[in-house]
Amino acid sequence: MTNSLAALDDSAVATAAARAGADVVRAMYGRRLDRVDKGAGDFATTADLAAEEAILEVLRNARPDDSVLGEEGGQQGAARSARQWLVDPLCGTLNYAVGTMLVAVNVALRGGAAAVADPFTGEVFHTDGKRAWVRQDGVDAPLTPTPDTSLVDVNLDPPFPGAPGFRAVNLLASPEFAARFRPRVVSTTLALAWVATGKRAAYVTDGGDLSRSVHFAAGIALCRAAGCVVTGVEGEEAGAGDGGGRGLVVAADGETHDRLMSMIRKGR
Repeated sequence: MTNSLAALDDSAVATAAARAGADVVRAMYGRRLDRVDKGAGDFATTADLAAEEAILEVLRNARPDDSVLGEEGGQQGAARSARQWLVDPLCGTLNYAVGTMLVAVNVALRGGAAAVADPFTGEVFHTDGKRAWVRQDGVDAPLTPTPDTSLVDVNLDPPFPGAPGFRAVNLLASPEFAARFRPRVVSTTLALAWVATGKRAAYVTDGGDLSRSVHFAAGIALCRAAGCVVTGVEGEEAGAGDGGGRGLVVAADGETHDRLMSMIRKGR
């Protein structure tokens, strides 16, 4: 197994690791799970921990010289490695813990390949850093973002570092927003994958530099490779591994992005 994993390219490694995590998340769904309190209302479950271990096993076998930053386990592996994997084993723990199947498993090589797996649909969204696809039943199809749905996911989870100058929730009260878009609230990396594949027109969230976040790096990489417009809430460039930018405004096309940025500026 080790030799076969080592022969894979980075995109295939990311996909294999995300699928391994997704298999665990799906298998443990519906069970009574112990919780690990992280403070401020946040927690992990035993499914988060088990999924991360499954992902780490793939990465250790495939890329033993790389380091890994996991949401649950922190920094692991060669500290001086030039290559680092960012792992969020269960994005949407709050949903999962109450029996809602809107979750994702994220694996990203900083500045390179990435994969986002949906444990319940079986879809794996993946990129080699230049192009992006969705795999379903072993078949890959290119990601084709489109604003046609007019659905915009808005992350309302705290903290709100941009307040009072910017709060994503203010978009929902804007008459201009209501005239053009319809809000949805998923608050998981799945929303970014849906922008890349055309199920959503855009995604908006506040926050710091999310390009290096285990929660967002894989989704950002997918969207950029699919051709989406990806910036911070000030309009500055943002991207996986590049740094820079605060929060995210990810849109299927330039027109949608421009409209949202105009509304954000007016709301300040």
